Amino acid sequence: MQGQRVLVTGGAGFIGSNLANHLAEENEVIAIDDGYLGTEDNLTEAVEFHERSVLEDDLPTDVDVVFHLAALSSYAMHEENPTKGVRVNVEGFVNTVEQAREDGCDTVVYATTSSIYGSRTEPSPEDMHVEAHTGYEASKLARERYAEYFAHHYDMNMAGMRFFSVYQGYGGAEEHKGEFANIIAQFADDIANGESPKIYGDGSQTRDFTYISDIVSGLELAGEDELTGIYNLGTGESYDFNTVVEYINEELGTDVEPVYVENPIPDDVYVHDTMADVSKFSDATGWRPEIGFQEGVRRVCSQYL
Repeated sequence: MQGQRVLVTGGAGFIGSNLANHLAEENEVIAIDDGYLGTEDNLTEAVEFHERSVLEDDLPTDVDVVFHLAALSSYAMHEENPTKGVRVNVEGFVNTVEQAREDGCDTVVYATTSSIYGSRTEPSPEDMHVEAHTGYEASKLARERYAEYFAHHYDMNMAGMRFFSVYQGYGGAEEHKGEFANIIAQFADDIANGESPKIYGDGSQTRDFTYISDIVSGLELAGEDELTGIYNLGTGESYDFNTVVEYINEELGTDVEPVYVENPIPDDVYVHDTMADVSKFSDATGWRPEIGFQEGVRRVCSQYL
């Protein structure tokens, strides 16, 4: 993408800042963030930053493309305040897209979630049956339905991206997320500091861990190609938490054992296993994930060596 005027909501957060900084190399980029999980420190000087909420009027939506990443992005955040979760994730989405539409922007790429697939050890395709078991999942499904409305009623390009377990490590823009950071980042920091990482259950749960640069390239392609529909962004491979600890120890030259604790998240809502089927997005754009699991862990650990 080159020479475009772009808005990134949630632009000071983990994924948003990585995307904004990358796009700002060859585009005019505006980032807005309310500071809940984002910090301006994540952004380069090339990005025009405004501390704004997606619930406000008069947003800077006079752009060519909107990347809508602003959200309350976890189960815990929604359980703490379900009404706020709906307002930010659903009303904030509709508010931003409607303002963009009125300003003449017809291309929106937005974040949804892979957790709606539930626990699966097989690759999850976009057309499989999905259900909402949490308020977070319900809010993201609502986004997808409103995106259908904007696509059908106003002929907008609306690409919903279902992310799979995105990580970068505390050496990047993930550190400010703290307890909400990906477990690779949390485990690496614990082990590097000689502390035992806490694993829920027995560590057999698996995730399709996707490195941030692959997410950024996928988002850029979705906007560049003006896609409409739902697309997975993952690797098509999964690793269990015990293997994560093993690989981190190998990379750091340490031998720190994890501590296994009871899972505080109810079994009926905890997603035990995930794996992406990325063939739809690959066929549409030619995108392929470039950073394998071991290389990603190496990059996360490199700041400690």
